[in-house]
Amino acid sequence: MIIRRDHYLNELLIRRQNGMIKVVTGMRRSGKSYLLLKLFHKHLVEEGVPEDHILEVALDDRHNLGLRSPDAMLSWIDGCLKDKGQYYLVLDEVQFLRDFADVLNSCLHIDNLDVYVTGSNSRFLSSDVITEFRGRGDEIHVFPLSFAEYVSACDVPVDQALSDYLRYGGLPYLFSCRTERQKESYLEHLFHEVYIKDLVERNRIQHPAEMEELLKFYASSIGALSSMRKLSNTFKSSKGVSLSVNTVGAYSKHLEDAFLVSKAVRYDIKGRRYIDSPQKYYFEDLGIRNACLGFRQLEQNHLMENLIYNELRIWGFSVDVGCVPASGTNMDGKASRQTLEVDFVANQGHRRYYIQSAFQIPDDEKREQETRSLLKIGDSFRKIIVMYDPMRPYHTEDGILVIGLKDFLKGPESMDQ
Repeated sequence: MIIRRDHYLNELLIRRQNGMIKVVTGMRRSGKSYLLLKLFHKHLVEEGVPEDHILEVALDDRHNLGLRSPDAMLSWIDGCLKDKGQYYLVLDEVQFLRDFADVLNSCLHIDNLDVYVTGSNSRFLSSDVITEFRGRGDEIHVFPLSFAEYVSACDVPVDQALSDYLRYGGLPYLFSCRTERQKESYLEHLFHEVYIKDLVERNRIQHPAEMEELLKFYASSIGALSSMRKLSNTFKSSKGVSLSVNTVGAYSKHLEDAFLVSKAVRYDIKGRRYIDSPQKYYFEDLGIRNACLGFRQLEQNHLMENLIYNELRIWGFSVDVGCVPASGTNMDGKASRQTLEVDFVANQGHRRYYIQSAFQIPDDEKREQETRSLLKIGDSFRKIIVMYDPMRPYHTEDGILVIGLKDFLKGPESMDQ
């Protein structure tokens, strides 16, 4: 089965021969190798690039053990360059290559060599790409399949596809699993035997059980604000384990570095400033989130919120949690100041959208709750409520777009109706 990843393929193509190292990042098993070694390779061949001008090495393959030596790799590359034609070098899982930064920076001195690499660990965050490659690294972050990509590859009705996606996520290998149990077993094995072990070994974690508990806390509290101090106190009171605020922060950073979770910080919309704490954490793949909890706690409203966050990021938006001040009254009837939350503030260039995730709006009280923060913002950017229930998109009297989840997931253009 061929799963199209046109968005990422186009990202590669517009960066061709730009004089930089194209670094493809993302969580393990998200499809980075498939993108470069299959889809990109196929495109180059169809375009007329000779096969011997496409140099590919899977460095996690023991057959290529000798090429993990920096000098051996450079010697091999030099031996492959037979003429002045354009060559393409693809190194998969480049972290296995010793002194890889020196090797790749050396490759930049070869005029007719265009370089692409993949990596799955914390050395491939955006900031580290800049550091390792002296400002010559160009990152392309690959997510698990978006819902649109997932639907394009499956042969079930959209409603069933959405239900499956919310449960099993978008890792491409799932299409090779024929039963629900196979899918669950694959995700649980991946979670425990790949992600957790990799995190513990790479970061020399002293309390692996506590780090896994932290991840489970994030999994069970999607959409809830968290602070490092509150989490530290929770571990002490409920687990009897003393984890300092710094340790909780370090563990959270390791989980981000492995692309398991992503942090959304709070943004004061009126004050136009960021608030460092508390923040929210979302899982990059819903199937891994559910496997973390043994496929329990499958609350559709929380999964839907996580899905909307992921789709916005896949579409290229930076996503924050919005807050806006509002006046109210306390139980004594006295005036008080409140802070209302906007689930997501999505920014891309000059574009901005304010988005609420509302699983259902059964009555006027819930409608007022979901719209109040949006109406308090007071600017002209598009304001949207996404509901799980299928419906024809419509605008409220106040100009808020109300749209069903399936329509929203069709793509970023859905937000401009």
